[in-house]
Amino acid sequence: MSETAAKAPGSTLGAADSNRWKALVFIALAQLMVVLDATIVNIALPSAQQDLGISEGNKQWVVTAYALAFGGLLLFGGRIADLWGRKRAFVIGLGGFAAASALGGAATNEAMMFGARALQGAFGALLAPAALSLLAVMFTDAKERAKAFGIYGAIAGGGGAVGLILGGFLTEYLDWRWTFFVNIPFAVIAAAGAWFVIREPEGGRNRSSLDIPGVILSTLGLVSLVYGFTRAESEGWGDSMTVGMFVASGVLLLAFVLVEARVKAPLLPLRVITERNRGGVYLSLGLAIIAMFGLFLFLTYYLQIVKGYSPVKTGFAFLPMIAGMIVGSTQIGTRLMTRVAPRLLMGPGFLVAALGMLLLTQLEIGSSYTTLLLPAMVLLGLGMGTAFMPAMSLATLGVKPQDSGVASAMVNTSQQVGGAIGTALLNTIAASATTSYIADHIAGASSRSQQQLVQLEGMVQGYTSAIWFAVGILVVAAAIALTFINAGRPGGTTVGSSEEGAAEEVPVPVVAH
Repeated sequence: MSETAAKAPGSTLGAADSNRWKALVFIALAQLMVVLDATIVNIALPSAQQDLGISEGNKQWVVTAYALAFGGLLLFGGRIADLWGRKRAFVIGLGGFAAASALGGAATNEAMMFGARALQGAFGALLAPAALSLLAVMFTDAKERAKAFGIYGAIAGGGGAVGLILGGFLTEYLDWRWTFFVNIPFAVIAAAGAWFVIREPEGGRNRSSLDIPGVILSTLGLVSLVYGFTRAESEGWGDSMTVGMFVASGVLLLAFVLVEARVKAPLLPLRVITERNRGGVYLSLGLAIIAMFGLFLFLTYYLQIVKGYSPVKTGFAFLPMIAGMIVGSTQIGTRLMTRVAPRLLMGPGFLVAALGMLLLTQLEIGSSYTTLLLPAMVLLGLGMGTAFMPAMSLATLGVKPQDSGVASAMVNTSQQVGGAIGTALLNTIAASATTSYIADHIAGASSRSQQQLVQLEGMVQGYTSAIWFAVGILVVAAAIALTFINAGRPGGTTVGSSEEGAAEEVPVPVVAH
């Protein structure tokens, strides 16, 4: 780090920040815990449902309770991190997540399980934006920032697949309860390390009074939106409650924007999302997550139901995607981020991922893992890893330290809402195509084995129909990244002083036309 950067007015980045690389280890560990938890529980769900006597109609609440709390409280969690301090919010979030995980692992009935999942989501909503905003305020040198966000991006992208492997092992060889208990050592190590190692730069807190109307409107609006998509998956898009949730969400979020434009200390300053580059990141990232979440689900079903893979084997089948994400994020993204504009990494990255997705539209019952799934997964991993890395960095670049928590929360919100939309939208497309295929072909199947074959073919037909939509969504994400995002490459450490006297990173004004 340059001397200028270390001595920037209002900054305490010099010696006080010498442990930032050690801090990154514990921040990354916490991020891994949150990301893998999203998939690890899905693997354990059938066993937990049987043990706790959860009805078929209620089993979705194991996932939904977490998604609603996490998605609904993210903006509030980001603002609390700005108010309390990111280190304190990070440690409290870890402690709460560990306690909620212990409660989930010890659950004796469905109410206890649903409550534990909601608590996990609430503390995750405090933890996730605190983790990302800590990186934003601790790593301000362009090259160091590239490396730090490369590691973070790889974990954010590949952690879900790691969850599939770990969930498979724990469920198959131990017990579903360990998919919850495994979070406790993660959280304890990360919290202890963070407490002793992290030195948050001074002058970065936002001590303004809390925007209570903004908190209520944003939380209710986001909860309605996430629940609307979750309900659409199970009850259909024409269901009166589903439509009501979407209408309520639209009204509440519009009211939220109007309130934020008028109040003195808004929960989400509109400057955070209206800045062209950050808006482009939030939108393109959300679209990419829509495509990726649906794909994880389809490939998991395809490998286990159609190909007959065990949970552990299914997890290992995703390893090439993880490897691709790590290479794309830490090698391609990190090495090129200081040399080319972010849009020239994000746009091509999404297109490479779309190419991998395009290969998967050729899926059939007898498709070879080696010749079709393997190259598709590698391309998906490389593309998403390359795109995620600059997206994570750019989402918080140039934001005042006082706003870094809510800016980080917007990244998580776009991912969470994207995940809810992806699961509901692509599942609906797949289910419709499957039903149509079976209806057209079942009459010609005379024996039971032929009928089962038609059902499997219908299932695969549904997956490929939905994957075509995912290809289109990734192409749109690439187009948005290439047209909206016009920031130049970070050409070196440029740390200036904002009006409040806090250190602020400013992109080098090399604007691509």
